[in-house]
Amino acid sequence: MKHWMIILIFFLYAGFIQAQELNCTIKINSDQIQGTNKSVFNTLEKSLSEFVNNRKWTEMTFANSERIECTMNIIVKKYEDDVVTAEIQVQSRRPIFNTSYYSTLFNFKDNDFTFNYKEFDQLEMNENSLTSNLTAVIAYYAYIIIGYDMDSYSRLGGTPFFQAAERIVNAAQGANLGKGWIAFDSTRNRYALINNLLDEAFKKYRNYFYEYHRLGLDEMSTNSVNAIDRISEGLPSLREANRARPSAIVISSFLDAKNDELINIFSKATTKEKADALEILSDVNPTQISRYETILK
Repeated sequence: MKHWMIILIFFLYAGFIQAQELNCTIKINSDQIQGTNKSVFNTLEKSLSEFVNNRKWTEMTFANSERIECTMNIIVKKYEDDVVTAEIQVQSRRPIFNTSYYSTLFNFKDNDFTFNYKEFDQLEMNENSLTSNLTAVIAYYAYIIIGYDMDSYSRLGGTPFFQAAERIVNAAQGANLGKGWIAFDSTRNRYALINNLLDEAFKKYRNYFYEYHRLGLDEMSTNSVNAIDRISEGLPSLREANRARPSAIVISSFLDAKNDELINIFSKATTKEKADALEILSDVNPTQISRYETILK
């Protein structure tokens, strides 16, 4: 009996130290495709889930309970001659200490996602020699998700993973993998996002990203007044970054993830904090002024 207990403990321990980083739900919506055998997308969905969740993306040790919660929703627009034209929506979240609440860290829609795929193709990737736009895009977002998560727990902690995403961008450009990777082709593509994240102009914003989560949200259950103060104090960094790089995708992406959360937080703030938040958020994202005005109610 003791022998079997030792074996059980060993396997439980091995599972603990070898847990992968991501717990990602991947869904493929092919409703817009008519007259196509949908099994190809069911197979792809399963293969992508295994590719993302079974791969070890870093050298870090994760417990199963620490795996990063994320989703990748792929909407197929066209499928002809084994070429898939799609868009992908990527989101990630992380738990807030001492609560059952999860805060969205990343929310990004990528409209330039075209790749070759035949049913039962093996999903493989060599980061030094990219040949598949499918696995390149998915790997890029895996590193982005990990980077955002690490940035929320330590100052600039996501830098090594953002650099890994940048290497994929550079390799994809060299391999001519198509749209989404090209500099200045769009202000909202994969190149623009990683360029923002590693730009010195956004260093203060990334520090605020840490303060917002670790010193703000994570402290909310202990002292909500101090937590809101910390979130309020750093809010001007959003405006500074936006003025340094107008319409920057990294700032609009932050607000896409945080608008509802910010409104909820500042609805409980002091009168001055409410007014300051409304002014800053309206300046950074004027299309959402009517939503931000609910902070004052």
